[in-house]
Amino acid sequence: MERLVRHPELGYRVVGICLPERSGRPRLMAVGESQVPVLGTFDDVCDVVAESGATTVAVTSAEALGHDAMQALSWDLEGLDVDMIVSPGVTDVAGPRVMVRPVAGLPLLHIDKPRYEGANRFRKAFVDRVGSAAILTVLAPVFVAVAFAIKLDSPGPVFYRATRMGINNQPFLMWKFRSMVQDADKHKAGLATLDEGAGVLFKMRNDPRVTRVGTFIRRYSLDEIPQLLNVLGGTMSLVGPRPPLREEVEQYDGRVARRMLVKPGMTGLWQVSGRSDLSWEESVRLDLSYVENWSIMQDALILWRTVRAVLQKDGAY
Repeated sequence: MERLVRHPELGYRVVGICLPERSGRPRLMAVGESQVPVLGTFDDVCDVVAESGATTVAVTSAEALGHDAMQALSWDLEGLDVDMIVSPGVTDVAGPRVMVRPVAGLPLLHIDKPRYEGANRFRKAFVDRVGSAAILTVLAPVFVAVAFAIKLDSPGPVFYRATRMGINNQPFLMWKFRSMVQDADKHKAGLATLDEGAGVLFKMRNDPRVTRVGTFIRRYSLDEIPQLLNVLGGTMSLVGPRPPLREEVEQYDGRVARRMLVKPGMTGLWQVSGRSDLSWEESVRLDLSYVENWSIMQDALILWRTVRAVLQKDGAY
């Protein structure tokens, strides 16, 4: 429900909820900043559909209903001309990996294995090398102009090189244009109480360490152009999970650690879905979704959407 509320363009609006029968059932349920009414129990679904005018019933707890009740519900909804959709309980697995096959009269959900190998092999590496070289050639004037602006704006080096963790937890030096004052990392501890991030990420919308030029190049993601050098060197990819800090990786649990199975990217699902505006949980979910469902076509779509996200400055600070 939270995802549907955040993305009204998907065309779904939750008009009510039916919960299992239990005492003390609430009348309203908070979903983000909205309140969704609890209209009844599982036994009241058909009546609630008729009263609310709902056109779709989404079953998110098939195991609680049971097979017989699921079948009976589908028959009842058939007479009401209402669609029924069922959550399989497997999150962030894309369509190409999922297939329903009947076995002995039972519709079984078959899930293909993730394609980690494809995300790390020759075809993607070739696209990364050729693509990064072409982009660097086109952006060479911008590269030089930003370098001069940084040098004139504040004392310190033009580039900032930070240790990030790459594929299989291998550390590497990631290149960026310097957007903060010199020795900004030493001042991070003093700003800990102003952290606006979630999870293990440090985020601050009005970070006093950011320079005037730094504010501009961050807004348009120009500070990330030097990462093309990492892509040329093979430590990063054009598209992939966000490159994490060592201290972040040290706090990963087994589930989150799966994002280290492929190379980190200059852009990814996190970049085209809000960047710094994302919560820690949402950022992790998007990275895991990318890793689990990698394909060349998905990479191409993300690169296309990145151009729009950068021009619109979504979540950039």
